[in-house]
Amino acid sequence: MSAPSTTSPQRASVLLVCGRPDSDPAVLQVMAVMGEAVVRARSPGEALTLVREQDFALVLIGYPGDPEALADTIRQVRGNRRSTHTPVVALALPEQAGFSFEPLYEAGAIAVLTEPLSPVILRAKARFYIEAFEAMVQRGRAESALVDTRSRLEAIIDAAELGVWNWDVRADRVSGDARMASMFGIDPALREGAPVGAYFSAFHPDDVAPTRAALAQALARGGLYDATFRVRRLEGGWRWVIARGQVEHDAHGAASRLLGVVIDATRQFEVEQQLRLSEERYRTLFDSIDEGVCVIEMLYDSNGQPCDYRFLEANPAFVKQTDLNDAVGRTMRQLAPGHERHWFEIYGRVAATGEATRFENEARELGRWYDVYAARIGPAEQHRVAVVFNDVTERRLGENALRKMADDLAEANRQKTEFLATLAHELRNPLAPIRSGLQFIRRAPGDAAAVARVYDIMERQLGHLVNLVDDLLDVARITRGQIELRRERIDLAAVLSAAVETSMPLIEAARHQLDVRRPQEPLIVDADLTRMTQVVSNLLNNAARYTPRGGNIVLAAERDGRDAVVAVSDNGIGIDPASLDDVFRMFTQVGESRQQASGGLGIGLSLVRSLVELHGGSVTASSAGTNAGSVFTVRLPLASDATPTLSGPVTGTAPAAPVRQGLRVLVVDDNRDAAETLAALLGHAGHSAPVANDGHQALRMLASFQPHVVFLDLGMPGMSGYEVAAAIRRDPRNADVRLVALTGWGGEADRARTAQAGFDRHLTKPATAEAIDAVLAGL
Repeated sequence: MSAPSTTSPQRASVLLVCGRPDSDPAVLQVMAVMGEAVVRARSPGEALTLVREQDFALVLIGYPGDPEALADTIRQVRGNRRSTHTPVVALALPEQAGFSFEPLYEAGAIAVLTEPLSPVILRAKARFYIEAFEAMVQRGRAESALVDTRSRLEAIIDAAELGVWNWDVRADRVSGDARMASMFGIDPALREGAPVGAYFSAFHPDDVAPTRAALAQALARGGLYDATFRVRRLEGGWRWVIARGQVEHDAHGAASRLLGVVIDATRQFEVEQQLRLSEERYRTLFDSIDEGVCVIEMLYDSNGQPCDYRFLEANPAFVKQTDLNDAVGRTMRQLAPGHERHWFEIYGRVAATGEATRFENEARELGRWYDVYAARIGPAEQHRVAVVFNDVTERRLGENALRKMADDLAEANRQKTEFLATLAHELRNPLAPIRSGLQFIRRAPGDAAAVARVYDIMERQLGHLVNLVDDLLDVARITRGQIELRRERIDLAAVLSAAVETSMPLIEAARHQLDVRRPQEPLIVDADLTRMTQVVSNLLNNAARYTPRGGNIVLAAERDGRDAVVAVSDNGIGIDPASLDDVFRMFTQVGESRQQASGGLGIGLSLVRSLVELHGGSVTASSAGTNAGSVFTVRLPLASDATPTLSGPVTGTAPAAPVRQGLRVLVVDDNRDAAETLAALLGHAGHSAPVANDGHQALRMLASFQPHVVFLDLGMPGMSGYEVAAAIRRDPRNADVRLVALTGWGGEADRARTAQAGFDRHLTKPATAEAIDAVLAGL
């Protein structure tokens, strides 16, 4: 900020440089509230003319649509001698500018405000700079007035234009010149012999006693008399007077006369008072702003290089922003010995060149990031720099967190895209033989043997589709925390047998050799048999997929202290050691395994880890590298009670109860194809099975058809299966009707909800003929 002119004091004003016809209302509103006049410049040239002719407290430069033009305007304003230190703020830049603001700061801007402009922020910044300017203006005025007063006093003294007086102590007669009489309001006729009391009658009451005491002391001790007091003005008010005198003594050494002068010091005292008030305002502003502010003195080593700095001043916010207490008088190296050298270099350059700078940097010793504005103050030989700064650590951490979040979201989006592509591929694999099988049956229905083989293929591929859907549902349940374990005491041998039976088709299809090494003793764990079978089966399937045809797979279980250990090893494609932790992430297929493997969604190992951890265990992967095979190891805590609830795996099913013939079964499903195929299946089994495609139709058919059983889809539009079930249960005439829920949701919570809603059975889509027969037999 440039120093204000002492010859033509002026009120602080703001220069707004904006070429647009309509000024931002936020700027005008803030200036109006603050009572500041805004000088408008329509072009950079007009602005340069104004800053050469007038001092401004603040320059606001609107964004002209070209960042380079804006930076050039800032640079020209800074280059003008009169405005070289005037704060410059760039306004109305787009929030998503698409370019860096650093060139604007390098050009000399101390702040960049983006659209939409915040009146609160603009007002806070404008208030600081305008009040600082006004304080400087007042200081300049006061200093100018003080200089003027001193000049007048010196001129008065030189010309003997003083109030001169002579007091005859014994006679109590004061003789004074015309100026003396006028100053004290003494009748000119009495100015040659008025008593001293006449002069004291013009004194301010508070100053009479101190002045009399000063006179008495001077007379008693001899020597100089010096007093300052107030006397009444004829026009009202008080003037400050300085009195000086010398005591004269008679031949006996007694004080006989006092000779002296009086000076009207009113203007000097008023100027000093104004200076005190200005200093108080500056100090109040310095102490009250939120920004940390300090004045430092640069220190140099023997080579003249900046190596430290001493704090000369610091405001209260300095401590809040730095946590450095009692900094004034101490150096930065004393307060933070590890403070980075680049701080000394930046401030040393400002002190040497006088060029202000704005930057953001990290103070690692303080554990903070700062937004800093530094400018030299005083002459260059004092090496002093004023620093205004803000702690922006939280903002920088937030920006880093946002960048990490964006990276994580991008990675999640990439994985999602890859997963959807893989899912489409995996769905097409079983759908292709199913579609081909249907086309073959349509064209060659008479070839019974071929049709039977095609049916087997289609059923196997349909089972693969169901397994894919079940895996996806398990992932959803685990993610939502809805999976429930049916824990019981089981022998791991039963888990191994069930898993081998489940995975053997895939292993045999790839012509792998499976070596099962069962434990020598019972290994009893408290676990869910179905879920642990799923864990071991997934590991076997993974080994089968990622091992070249004709490979070797080993399944082994043993005791290790208080843990049961199950290991699945293979001589397959192996895993890069750097990617071992990634194999358990959702949708992950490491390295080139996607091309080398025989399918999979990349969720099996993630399910394995989640299920094992739900059992209180752990799973790890190890591999010597690519093409070196891999080993997956599951550790589970052994049960304290070694008695198993189940003696072995369930490898067969109990004989199904006979199904009643000729049942009346109402099929309710808005999916016409699903309803018609289920009705055809039921009709083929000897039941009467009409179809209703919505809930209202089902309720209308209920009274006339009087079904024994209703297969009811839950997710119908209009009237859901739950609402239909509630309506059926409200009617006492339907007390003997059995309700079977048909849904794609098969979790424990889903089954509990249908039971609570009045359903007798719960079937998960797609239901097999055996499952349908079992439900009908059990009703």
